[in-house]
Amino acid sequence: MRKGFWLFLLIVILTSAVIGGIRSRESRQPHAVSGQQIDQSFGEATEFIKQHYVSEVDTEALTRNALNTALHTLDPHSNYFTRHDFQQLEEDQSSKFYGIGVSINRRNGHVYILTETQGAPAEKAGLRYGDEIIAINGEDASNWDGNQVQDKVRGDRGKPVSITVNRAGEKKPVTIKIVRDAVPYPSVRGVLMVRPGIGYIALVGGFNQSTEDELGEAIDALRTQGMRQMLVLDLRNNPGGLLNEAVAVSQKFLAKGLNIVSMRGRNFAETVHQSENPTPDEIPLVVLINRGSASASEIVAGAIQDHDRGLIVGENSFGKGLVQTIFHPPYGTGLLLTTAKYYTPSGRSIQRDYSVGSYYSYFQTLRGGSSSTEEIPESSRQVVRTDSGRTVYGGGGITPDVEVKSPEADEVRNRIFNSTFEFARQLCAGQVKGFESYKIAKTRYGYSLRGDEYPVTDPLIEAYRDFISKNDKFKISEKHLVDNLSYIQNRIRDEVITAAYGLEAGIQIQLQADPQLLKALESYPQAKQLADNVYMAKKR
Repeated sequence: MRKGFWLFLLIVILTSAVIGGIRSRESRQPHAVSGQQIDQSFGEATEFIKQHYVSEVDTEALTRNALNTALHTLDPHSNYFTRHDFQQLEEDQSSKFYGIGVSINRRNGHVYILTETQGAPAEKAGLRYGDEIIAINGEDASNWDGNQVQDKVRGDRGKPVSITVNRAGEKKPVTIKIVRDAVPYPSVRGVLMVRPGIGYIALVGGFNQSTEDELGEAIDALRTQGMRQMLVLDLRNNPGGLLNEAVAVSQKFLAKGLNIVSMRGRNFAETVHQSENPTPDEIPLVVLINRGSASASEIVAGAIQDHDRGLIVGENSFGKGLVQTIFHPPYGTGLLLTTAKYYTPSGRSIQRDYSVGSYYSYFQTLRGGSSSTEEIPESSRQVVRTDSGRTVYGGGGITPDVEVKSPEADEVRNRIFNSTFEFARQLCAGQVKGFESYKIAKTRYGYSLRGDEYPVTDPLIEAYRDFISKNDKFKISEKHLVDNLSYIQNRIRDEVITAAYGLEAGIQIQLQADPQLLKALESYPQAKQLADNVYMAKKR
């Protein structure tokens, strides 16, 4: 039985159909292995386990866990996907999926709706900011996490789903029947002018099939709004995605013939991707990154930095420089197997060391753990030079030109975050006495903020103080309130503006107190100098 199982693993790995960013190629079959052989070899192993194990066995879960345990002894990024999970991966890369169109998050132990996509089924059906999802199709969802809720609300186009919510101000749960439809899954989640002449694009939703087009449309929109001075491209917490889209984004700003990324693997010749753009955008550029910027995001940041085309601001990126090929085992499942490493134009690999520590600790960086620069001293990292001779480092993510740490979230800030959400939820439902005018029945999309909407006044802070005094679970003292007053004010206004005008309006409020963006704006002279140098070099 053991021999049969490991034969199956070998067959799966050799059955071909790249993710680098993610790269794909045509299927090939280096070994002729029939589906019947695969089914028989693995079937023998699973059948034995199913017959003799103490309780009933989930064969799909057994397959997934067994293969991933084996694959993770090779590297953290090789993964096996069940049919369901692989389908979701493909949906995320396609720029759309079928569902209801809501942004959800788990807060205070429950899953809430934060925003609805304009024109999507959820908005049309009447779901609102602050609705707590407690059941889906009659199934209790009160203890589910966000992924479980997401799995249930997605489904076939035209198929209905019933969502039951607890709504602030309503005595009984509200059940709404929604018919699923196509929902956009954009890469660009925010496009706005942050100062006269300075545009901002939040390219934070991964790199999918529409990323290049979305970025082009965003740049055009900002040009019409007066962007002449500088562009801030925000790649923070962008987990990566399609390699060809990372190349396309890079060449928006890089001249024809410049290298963007190269890949080297054991079983294929080195592949070099170059810019093919004869008329790249020449506006001064700042790219924001943090420890959540990974893979394709690092390809873009690395190419921009190596060619001195823009200034990188923020904190060290994640450090994922491995390329995965998409393999296609039978039955609609998927295998992502590392087959190469990618290198920035200067020849540096930015992959972090994964030979020590656990699989969990490797990914802890994404959850707020220590960053790459804290783990790896510069003295032990690869040293290379940019086009102009600046020193940059490999082997631990992209190191920013201007380092600005993200504000560290501590236990007090976490409690404040949760309490301000709960307070804003009541406020937007018209349940805070004296502030009934803050009630929001429907999101008004496309609104241009003036700056005076829903002000967080001293009386409103008093109402918040009264709210937390009656909710012991938040454990926020008077000292906590005084010491974090600016943060509390910004948090309340962020929530209310998001409920009133949508996610993009809420982003504007967040950016007002964003230390990394503020440093990016201060860095205009350096960004302009880099852009001028590139322009002058082209003229010579």
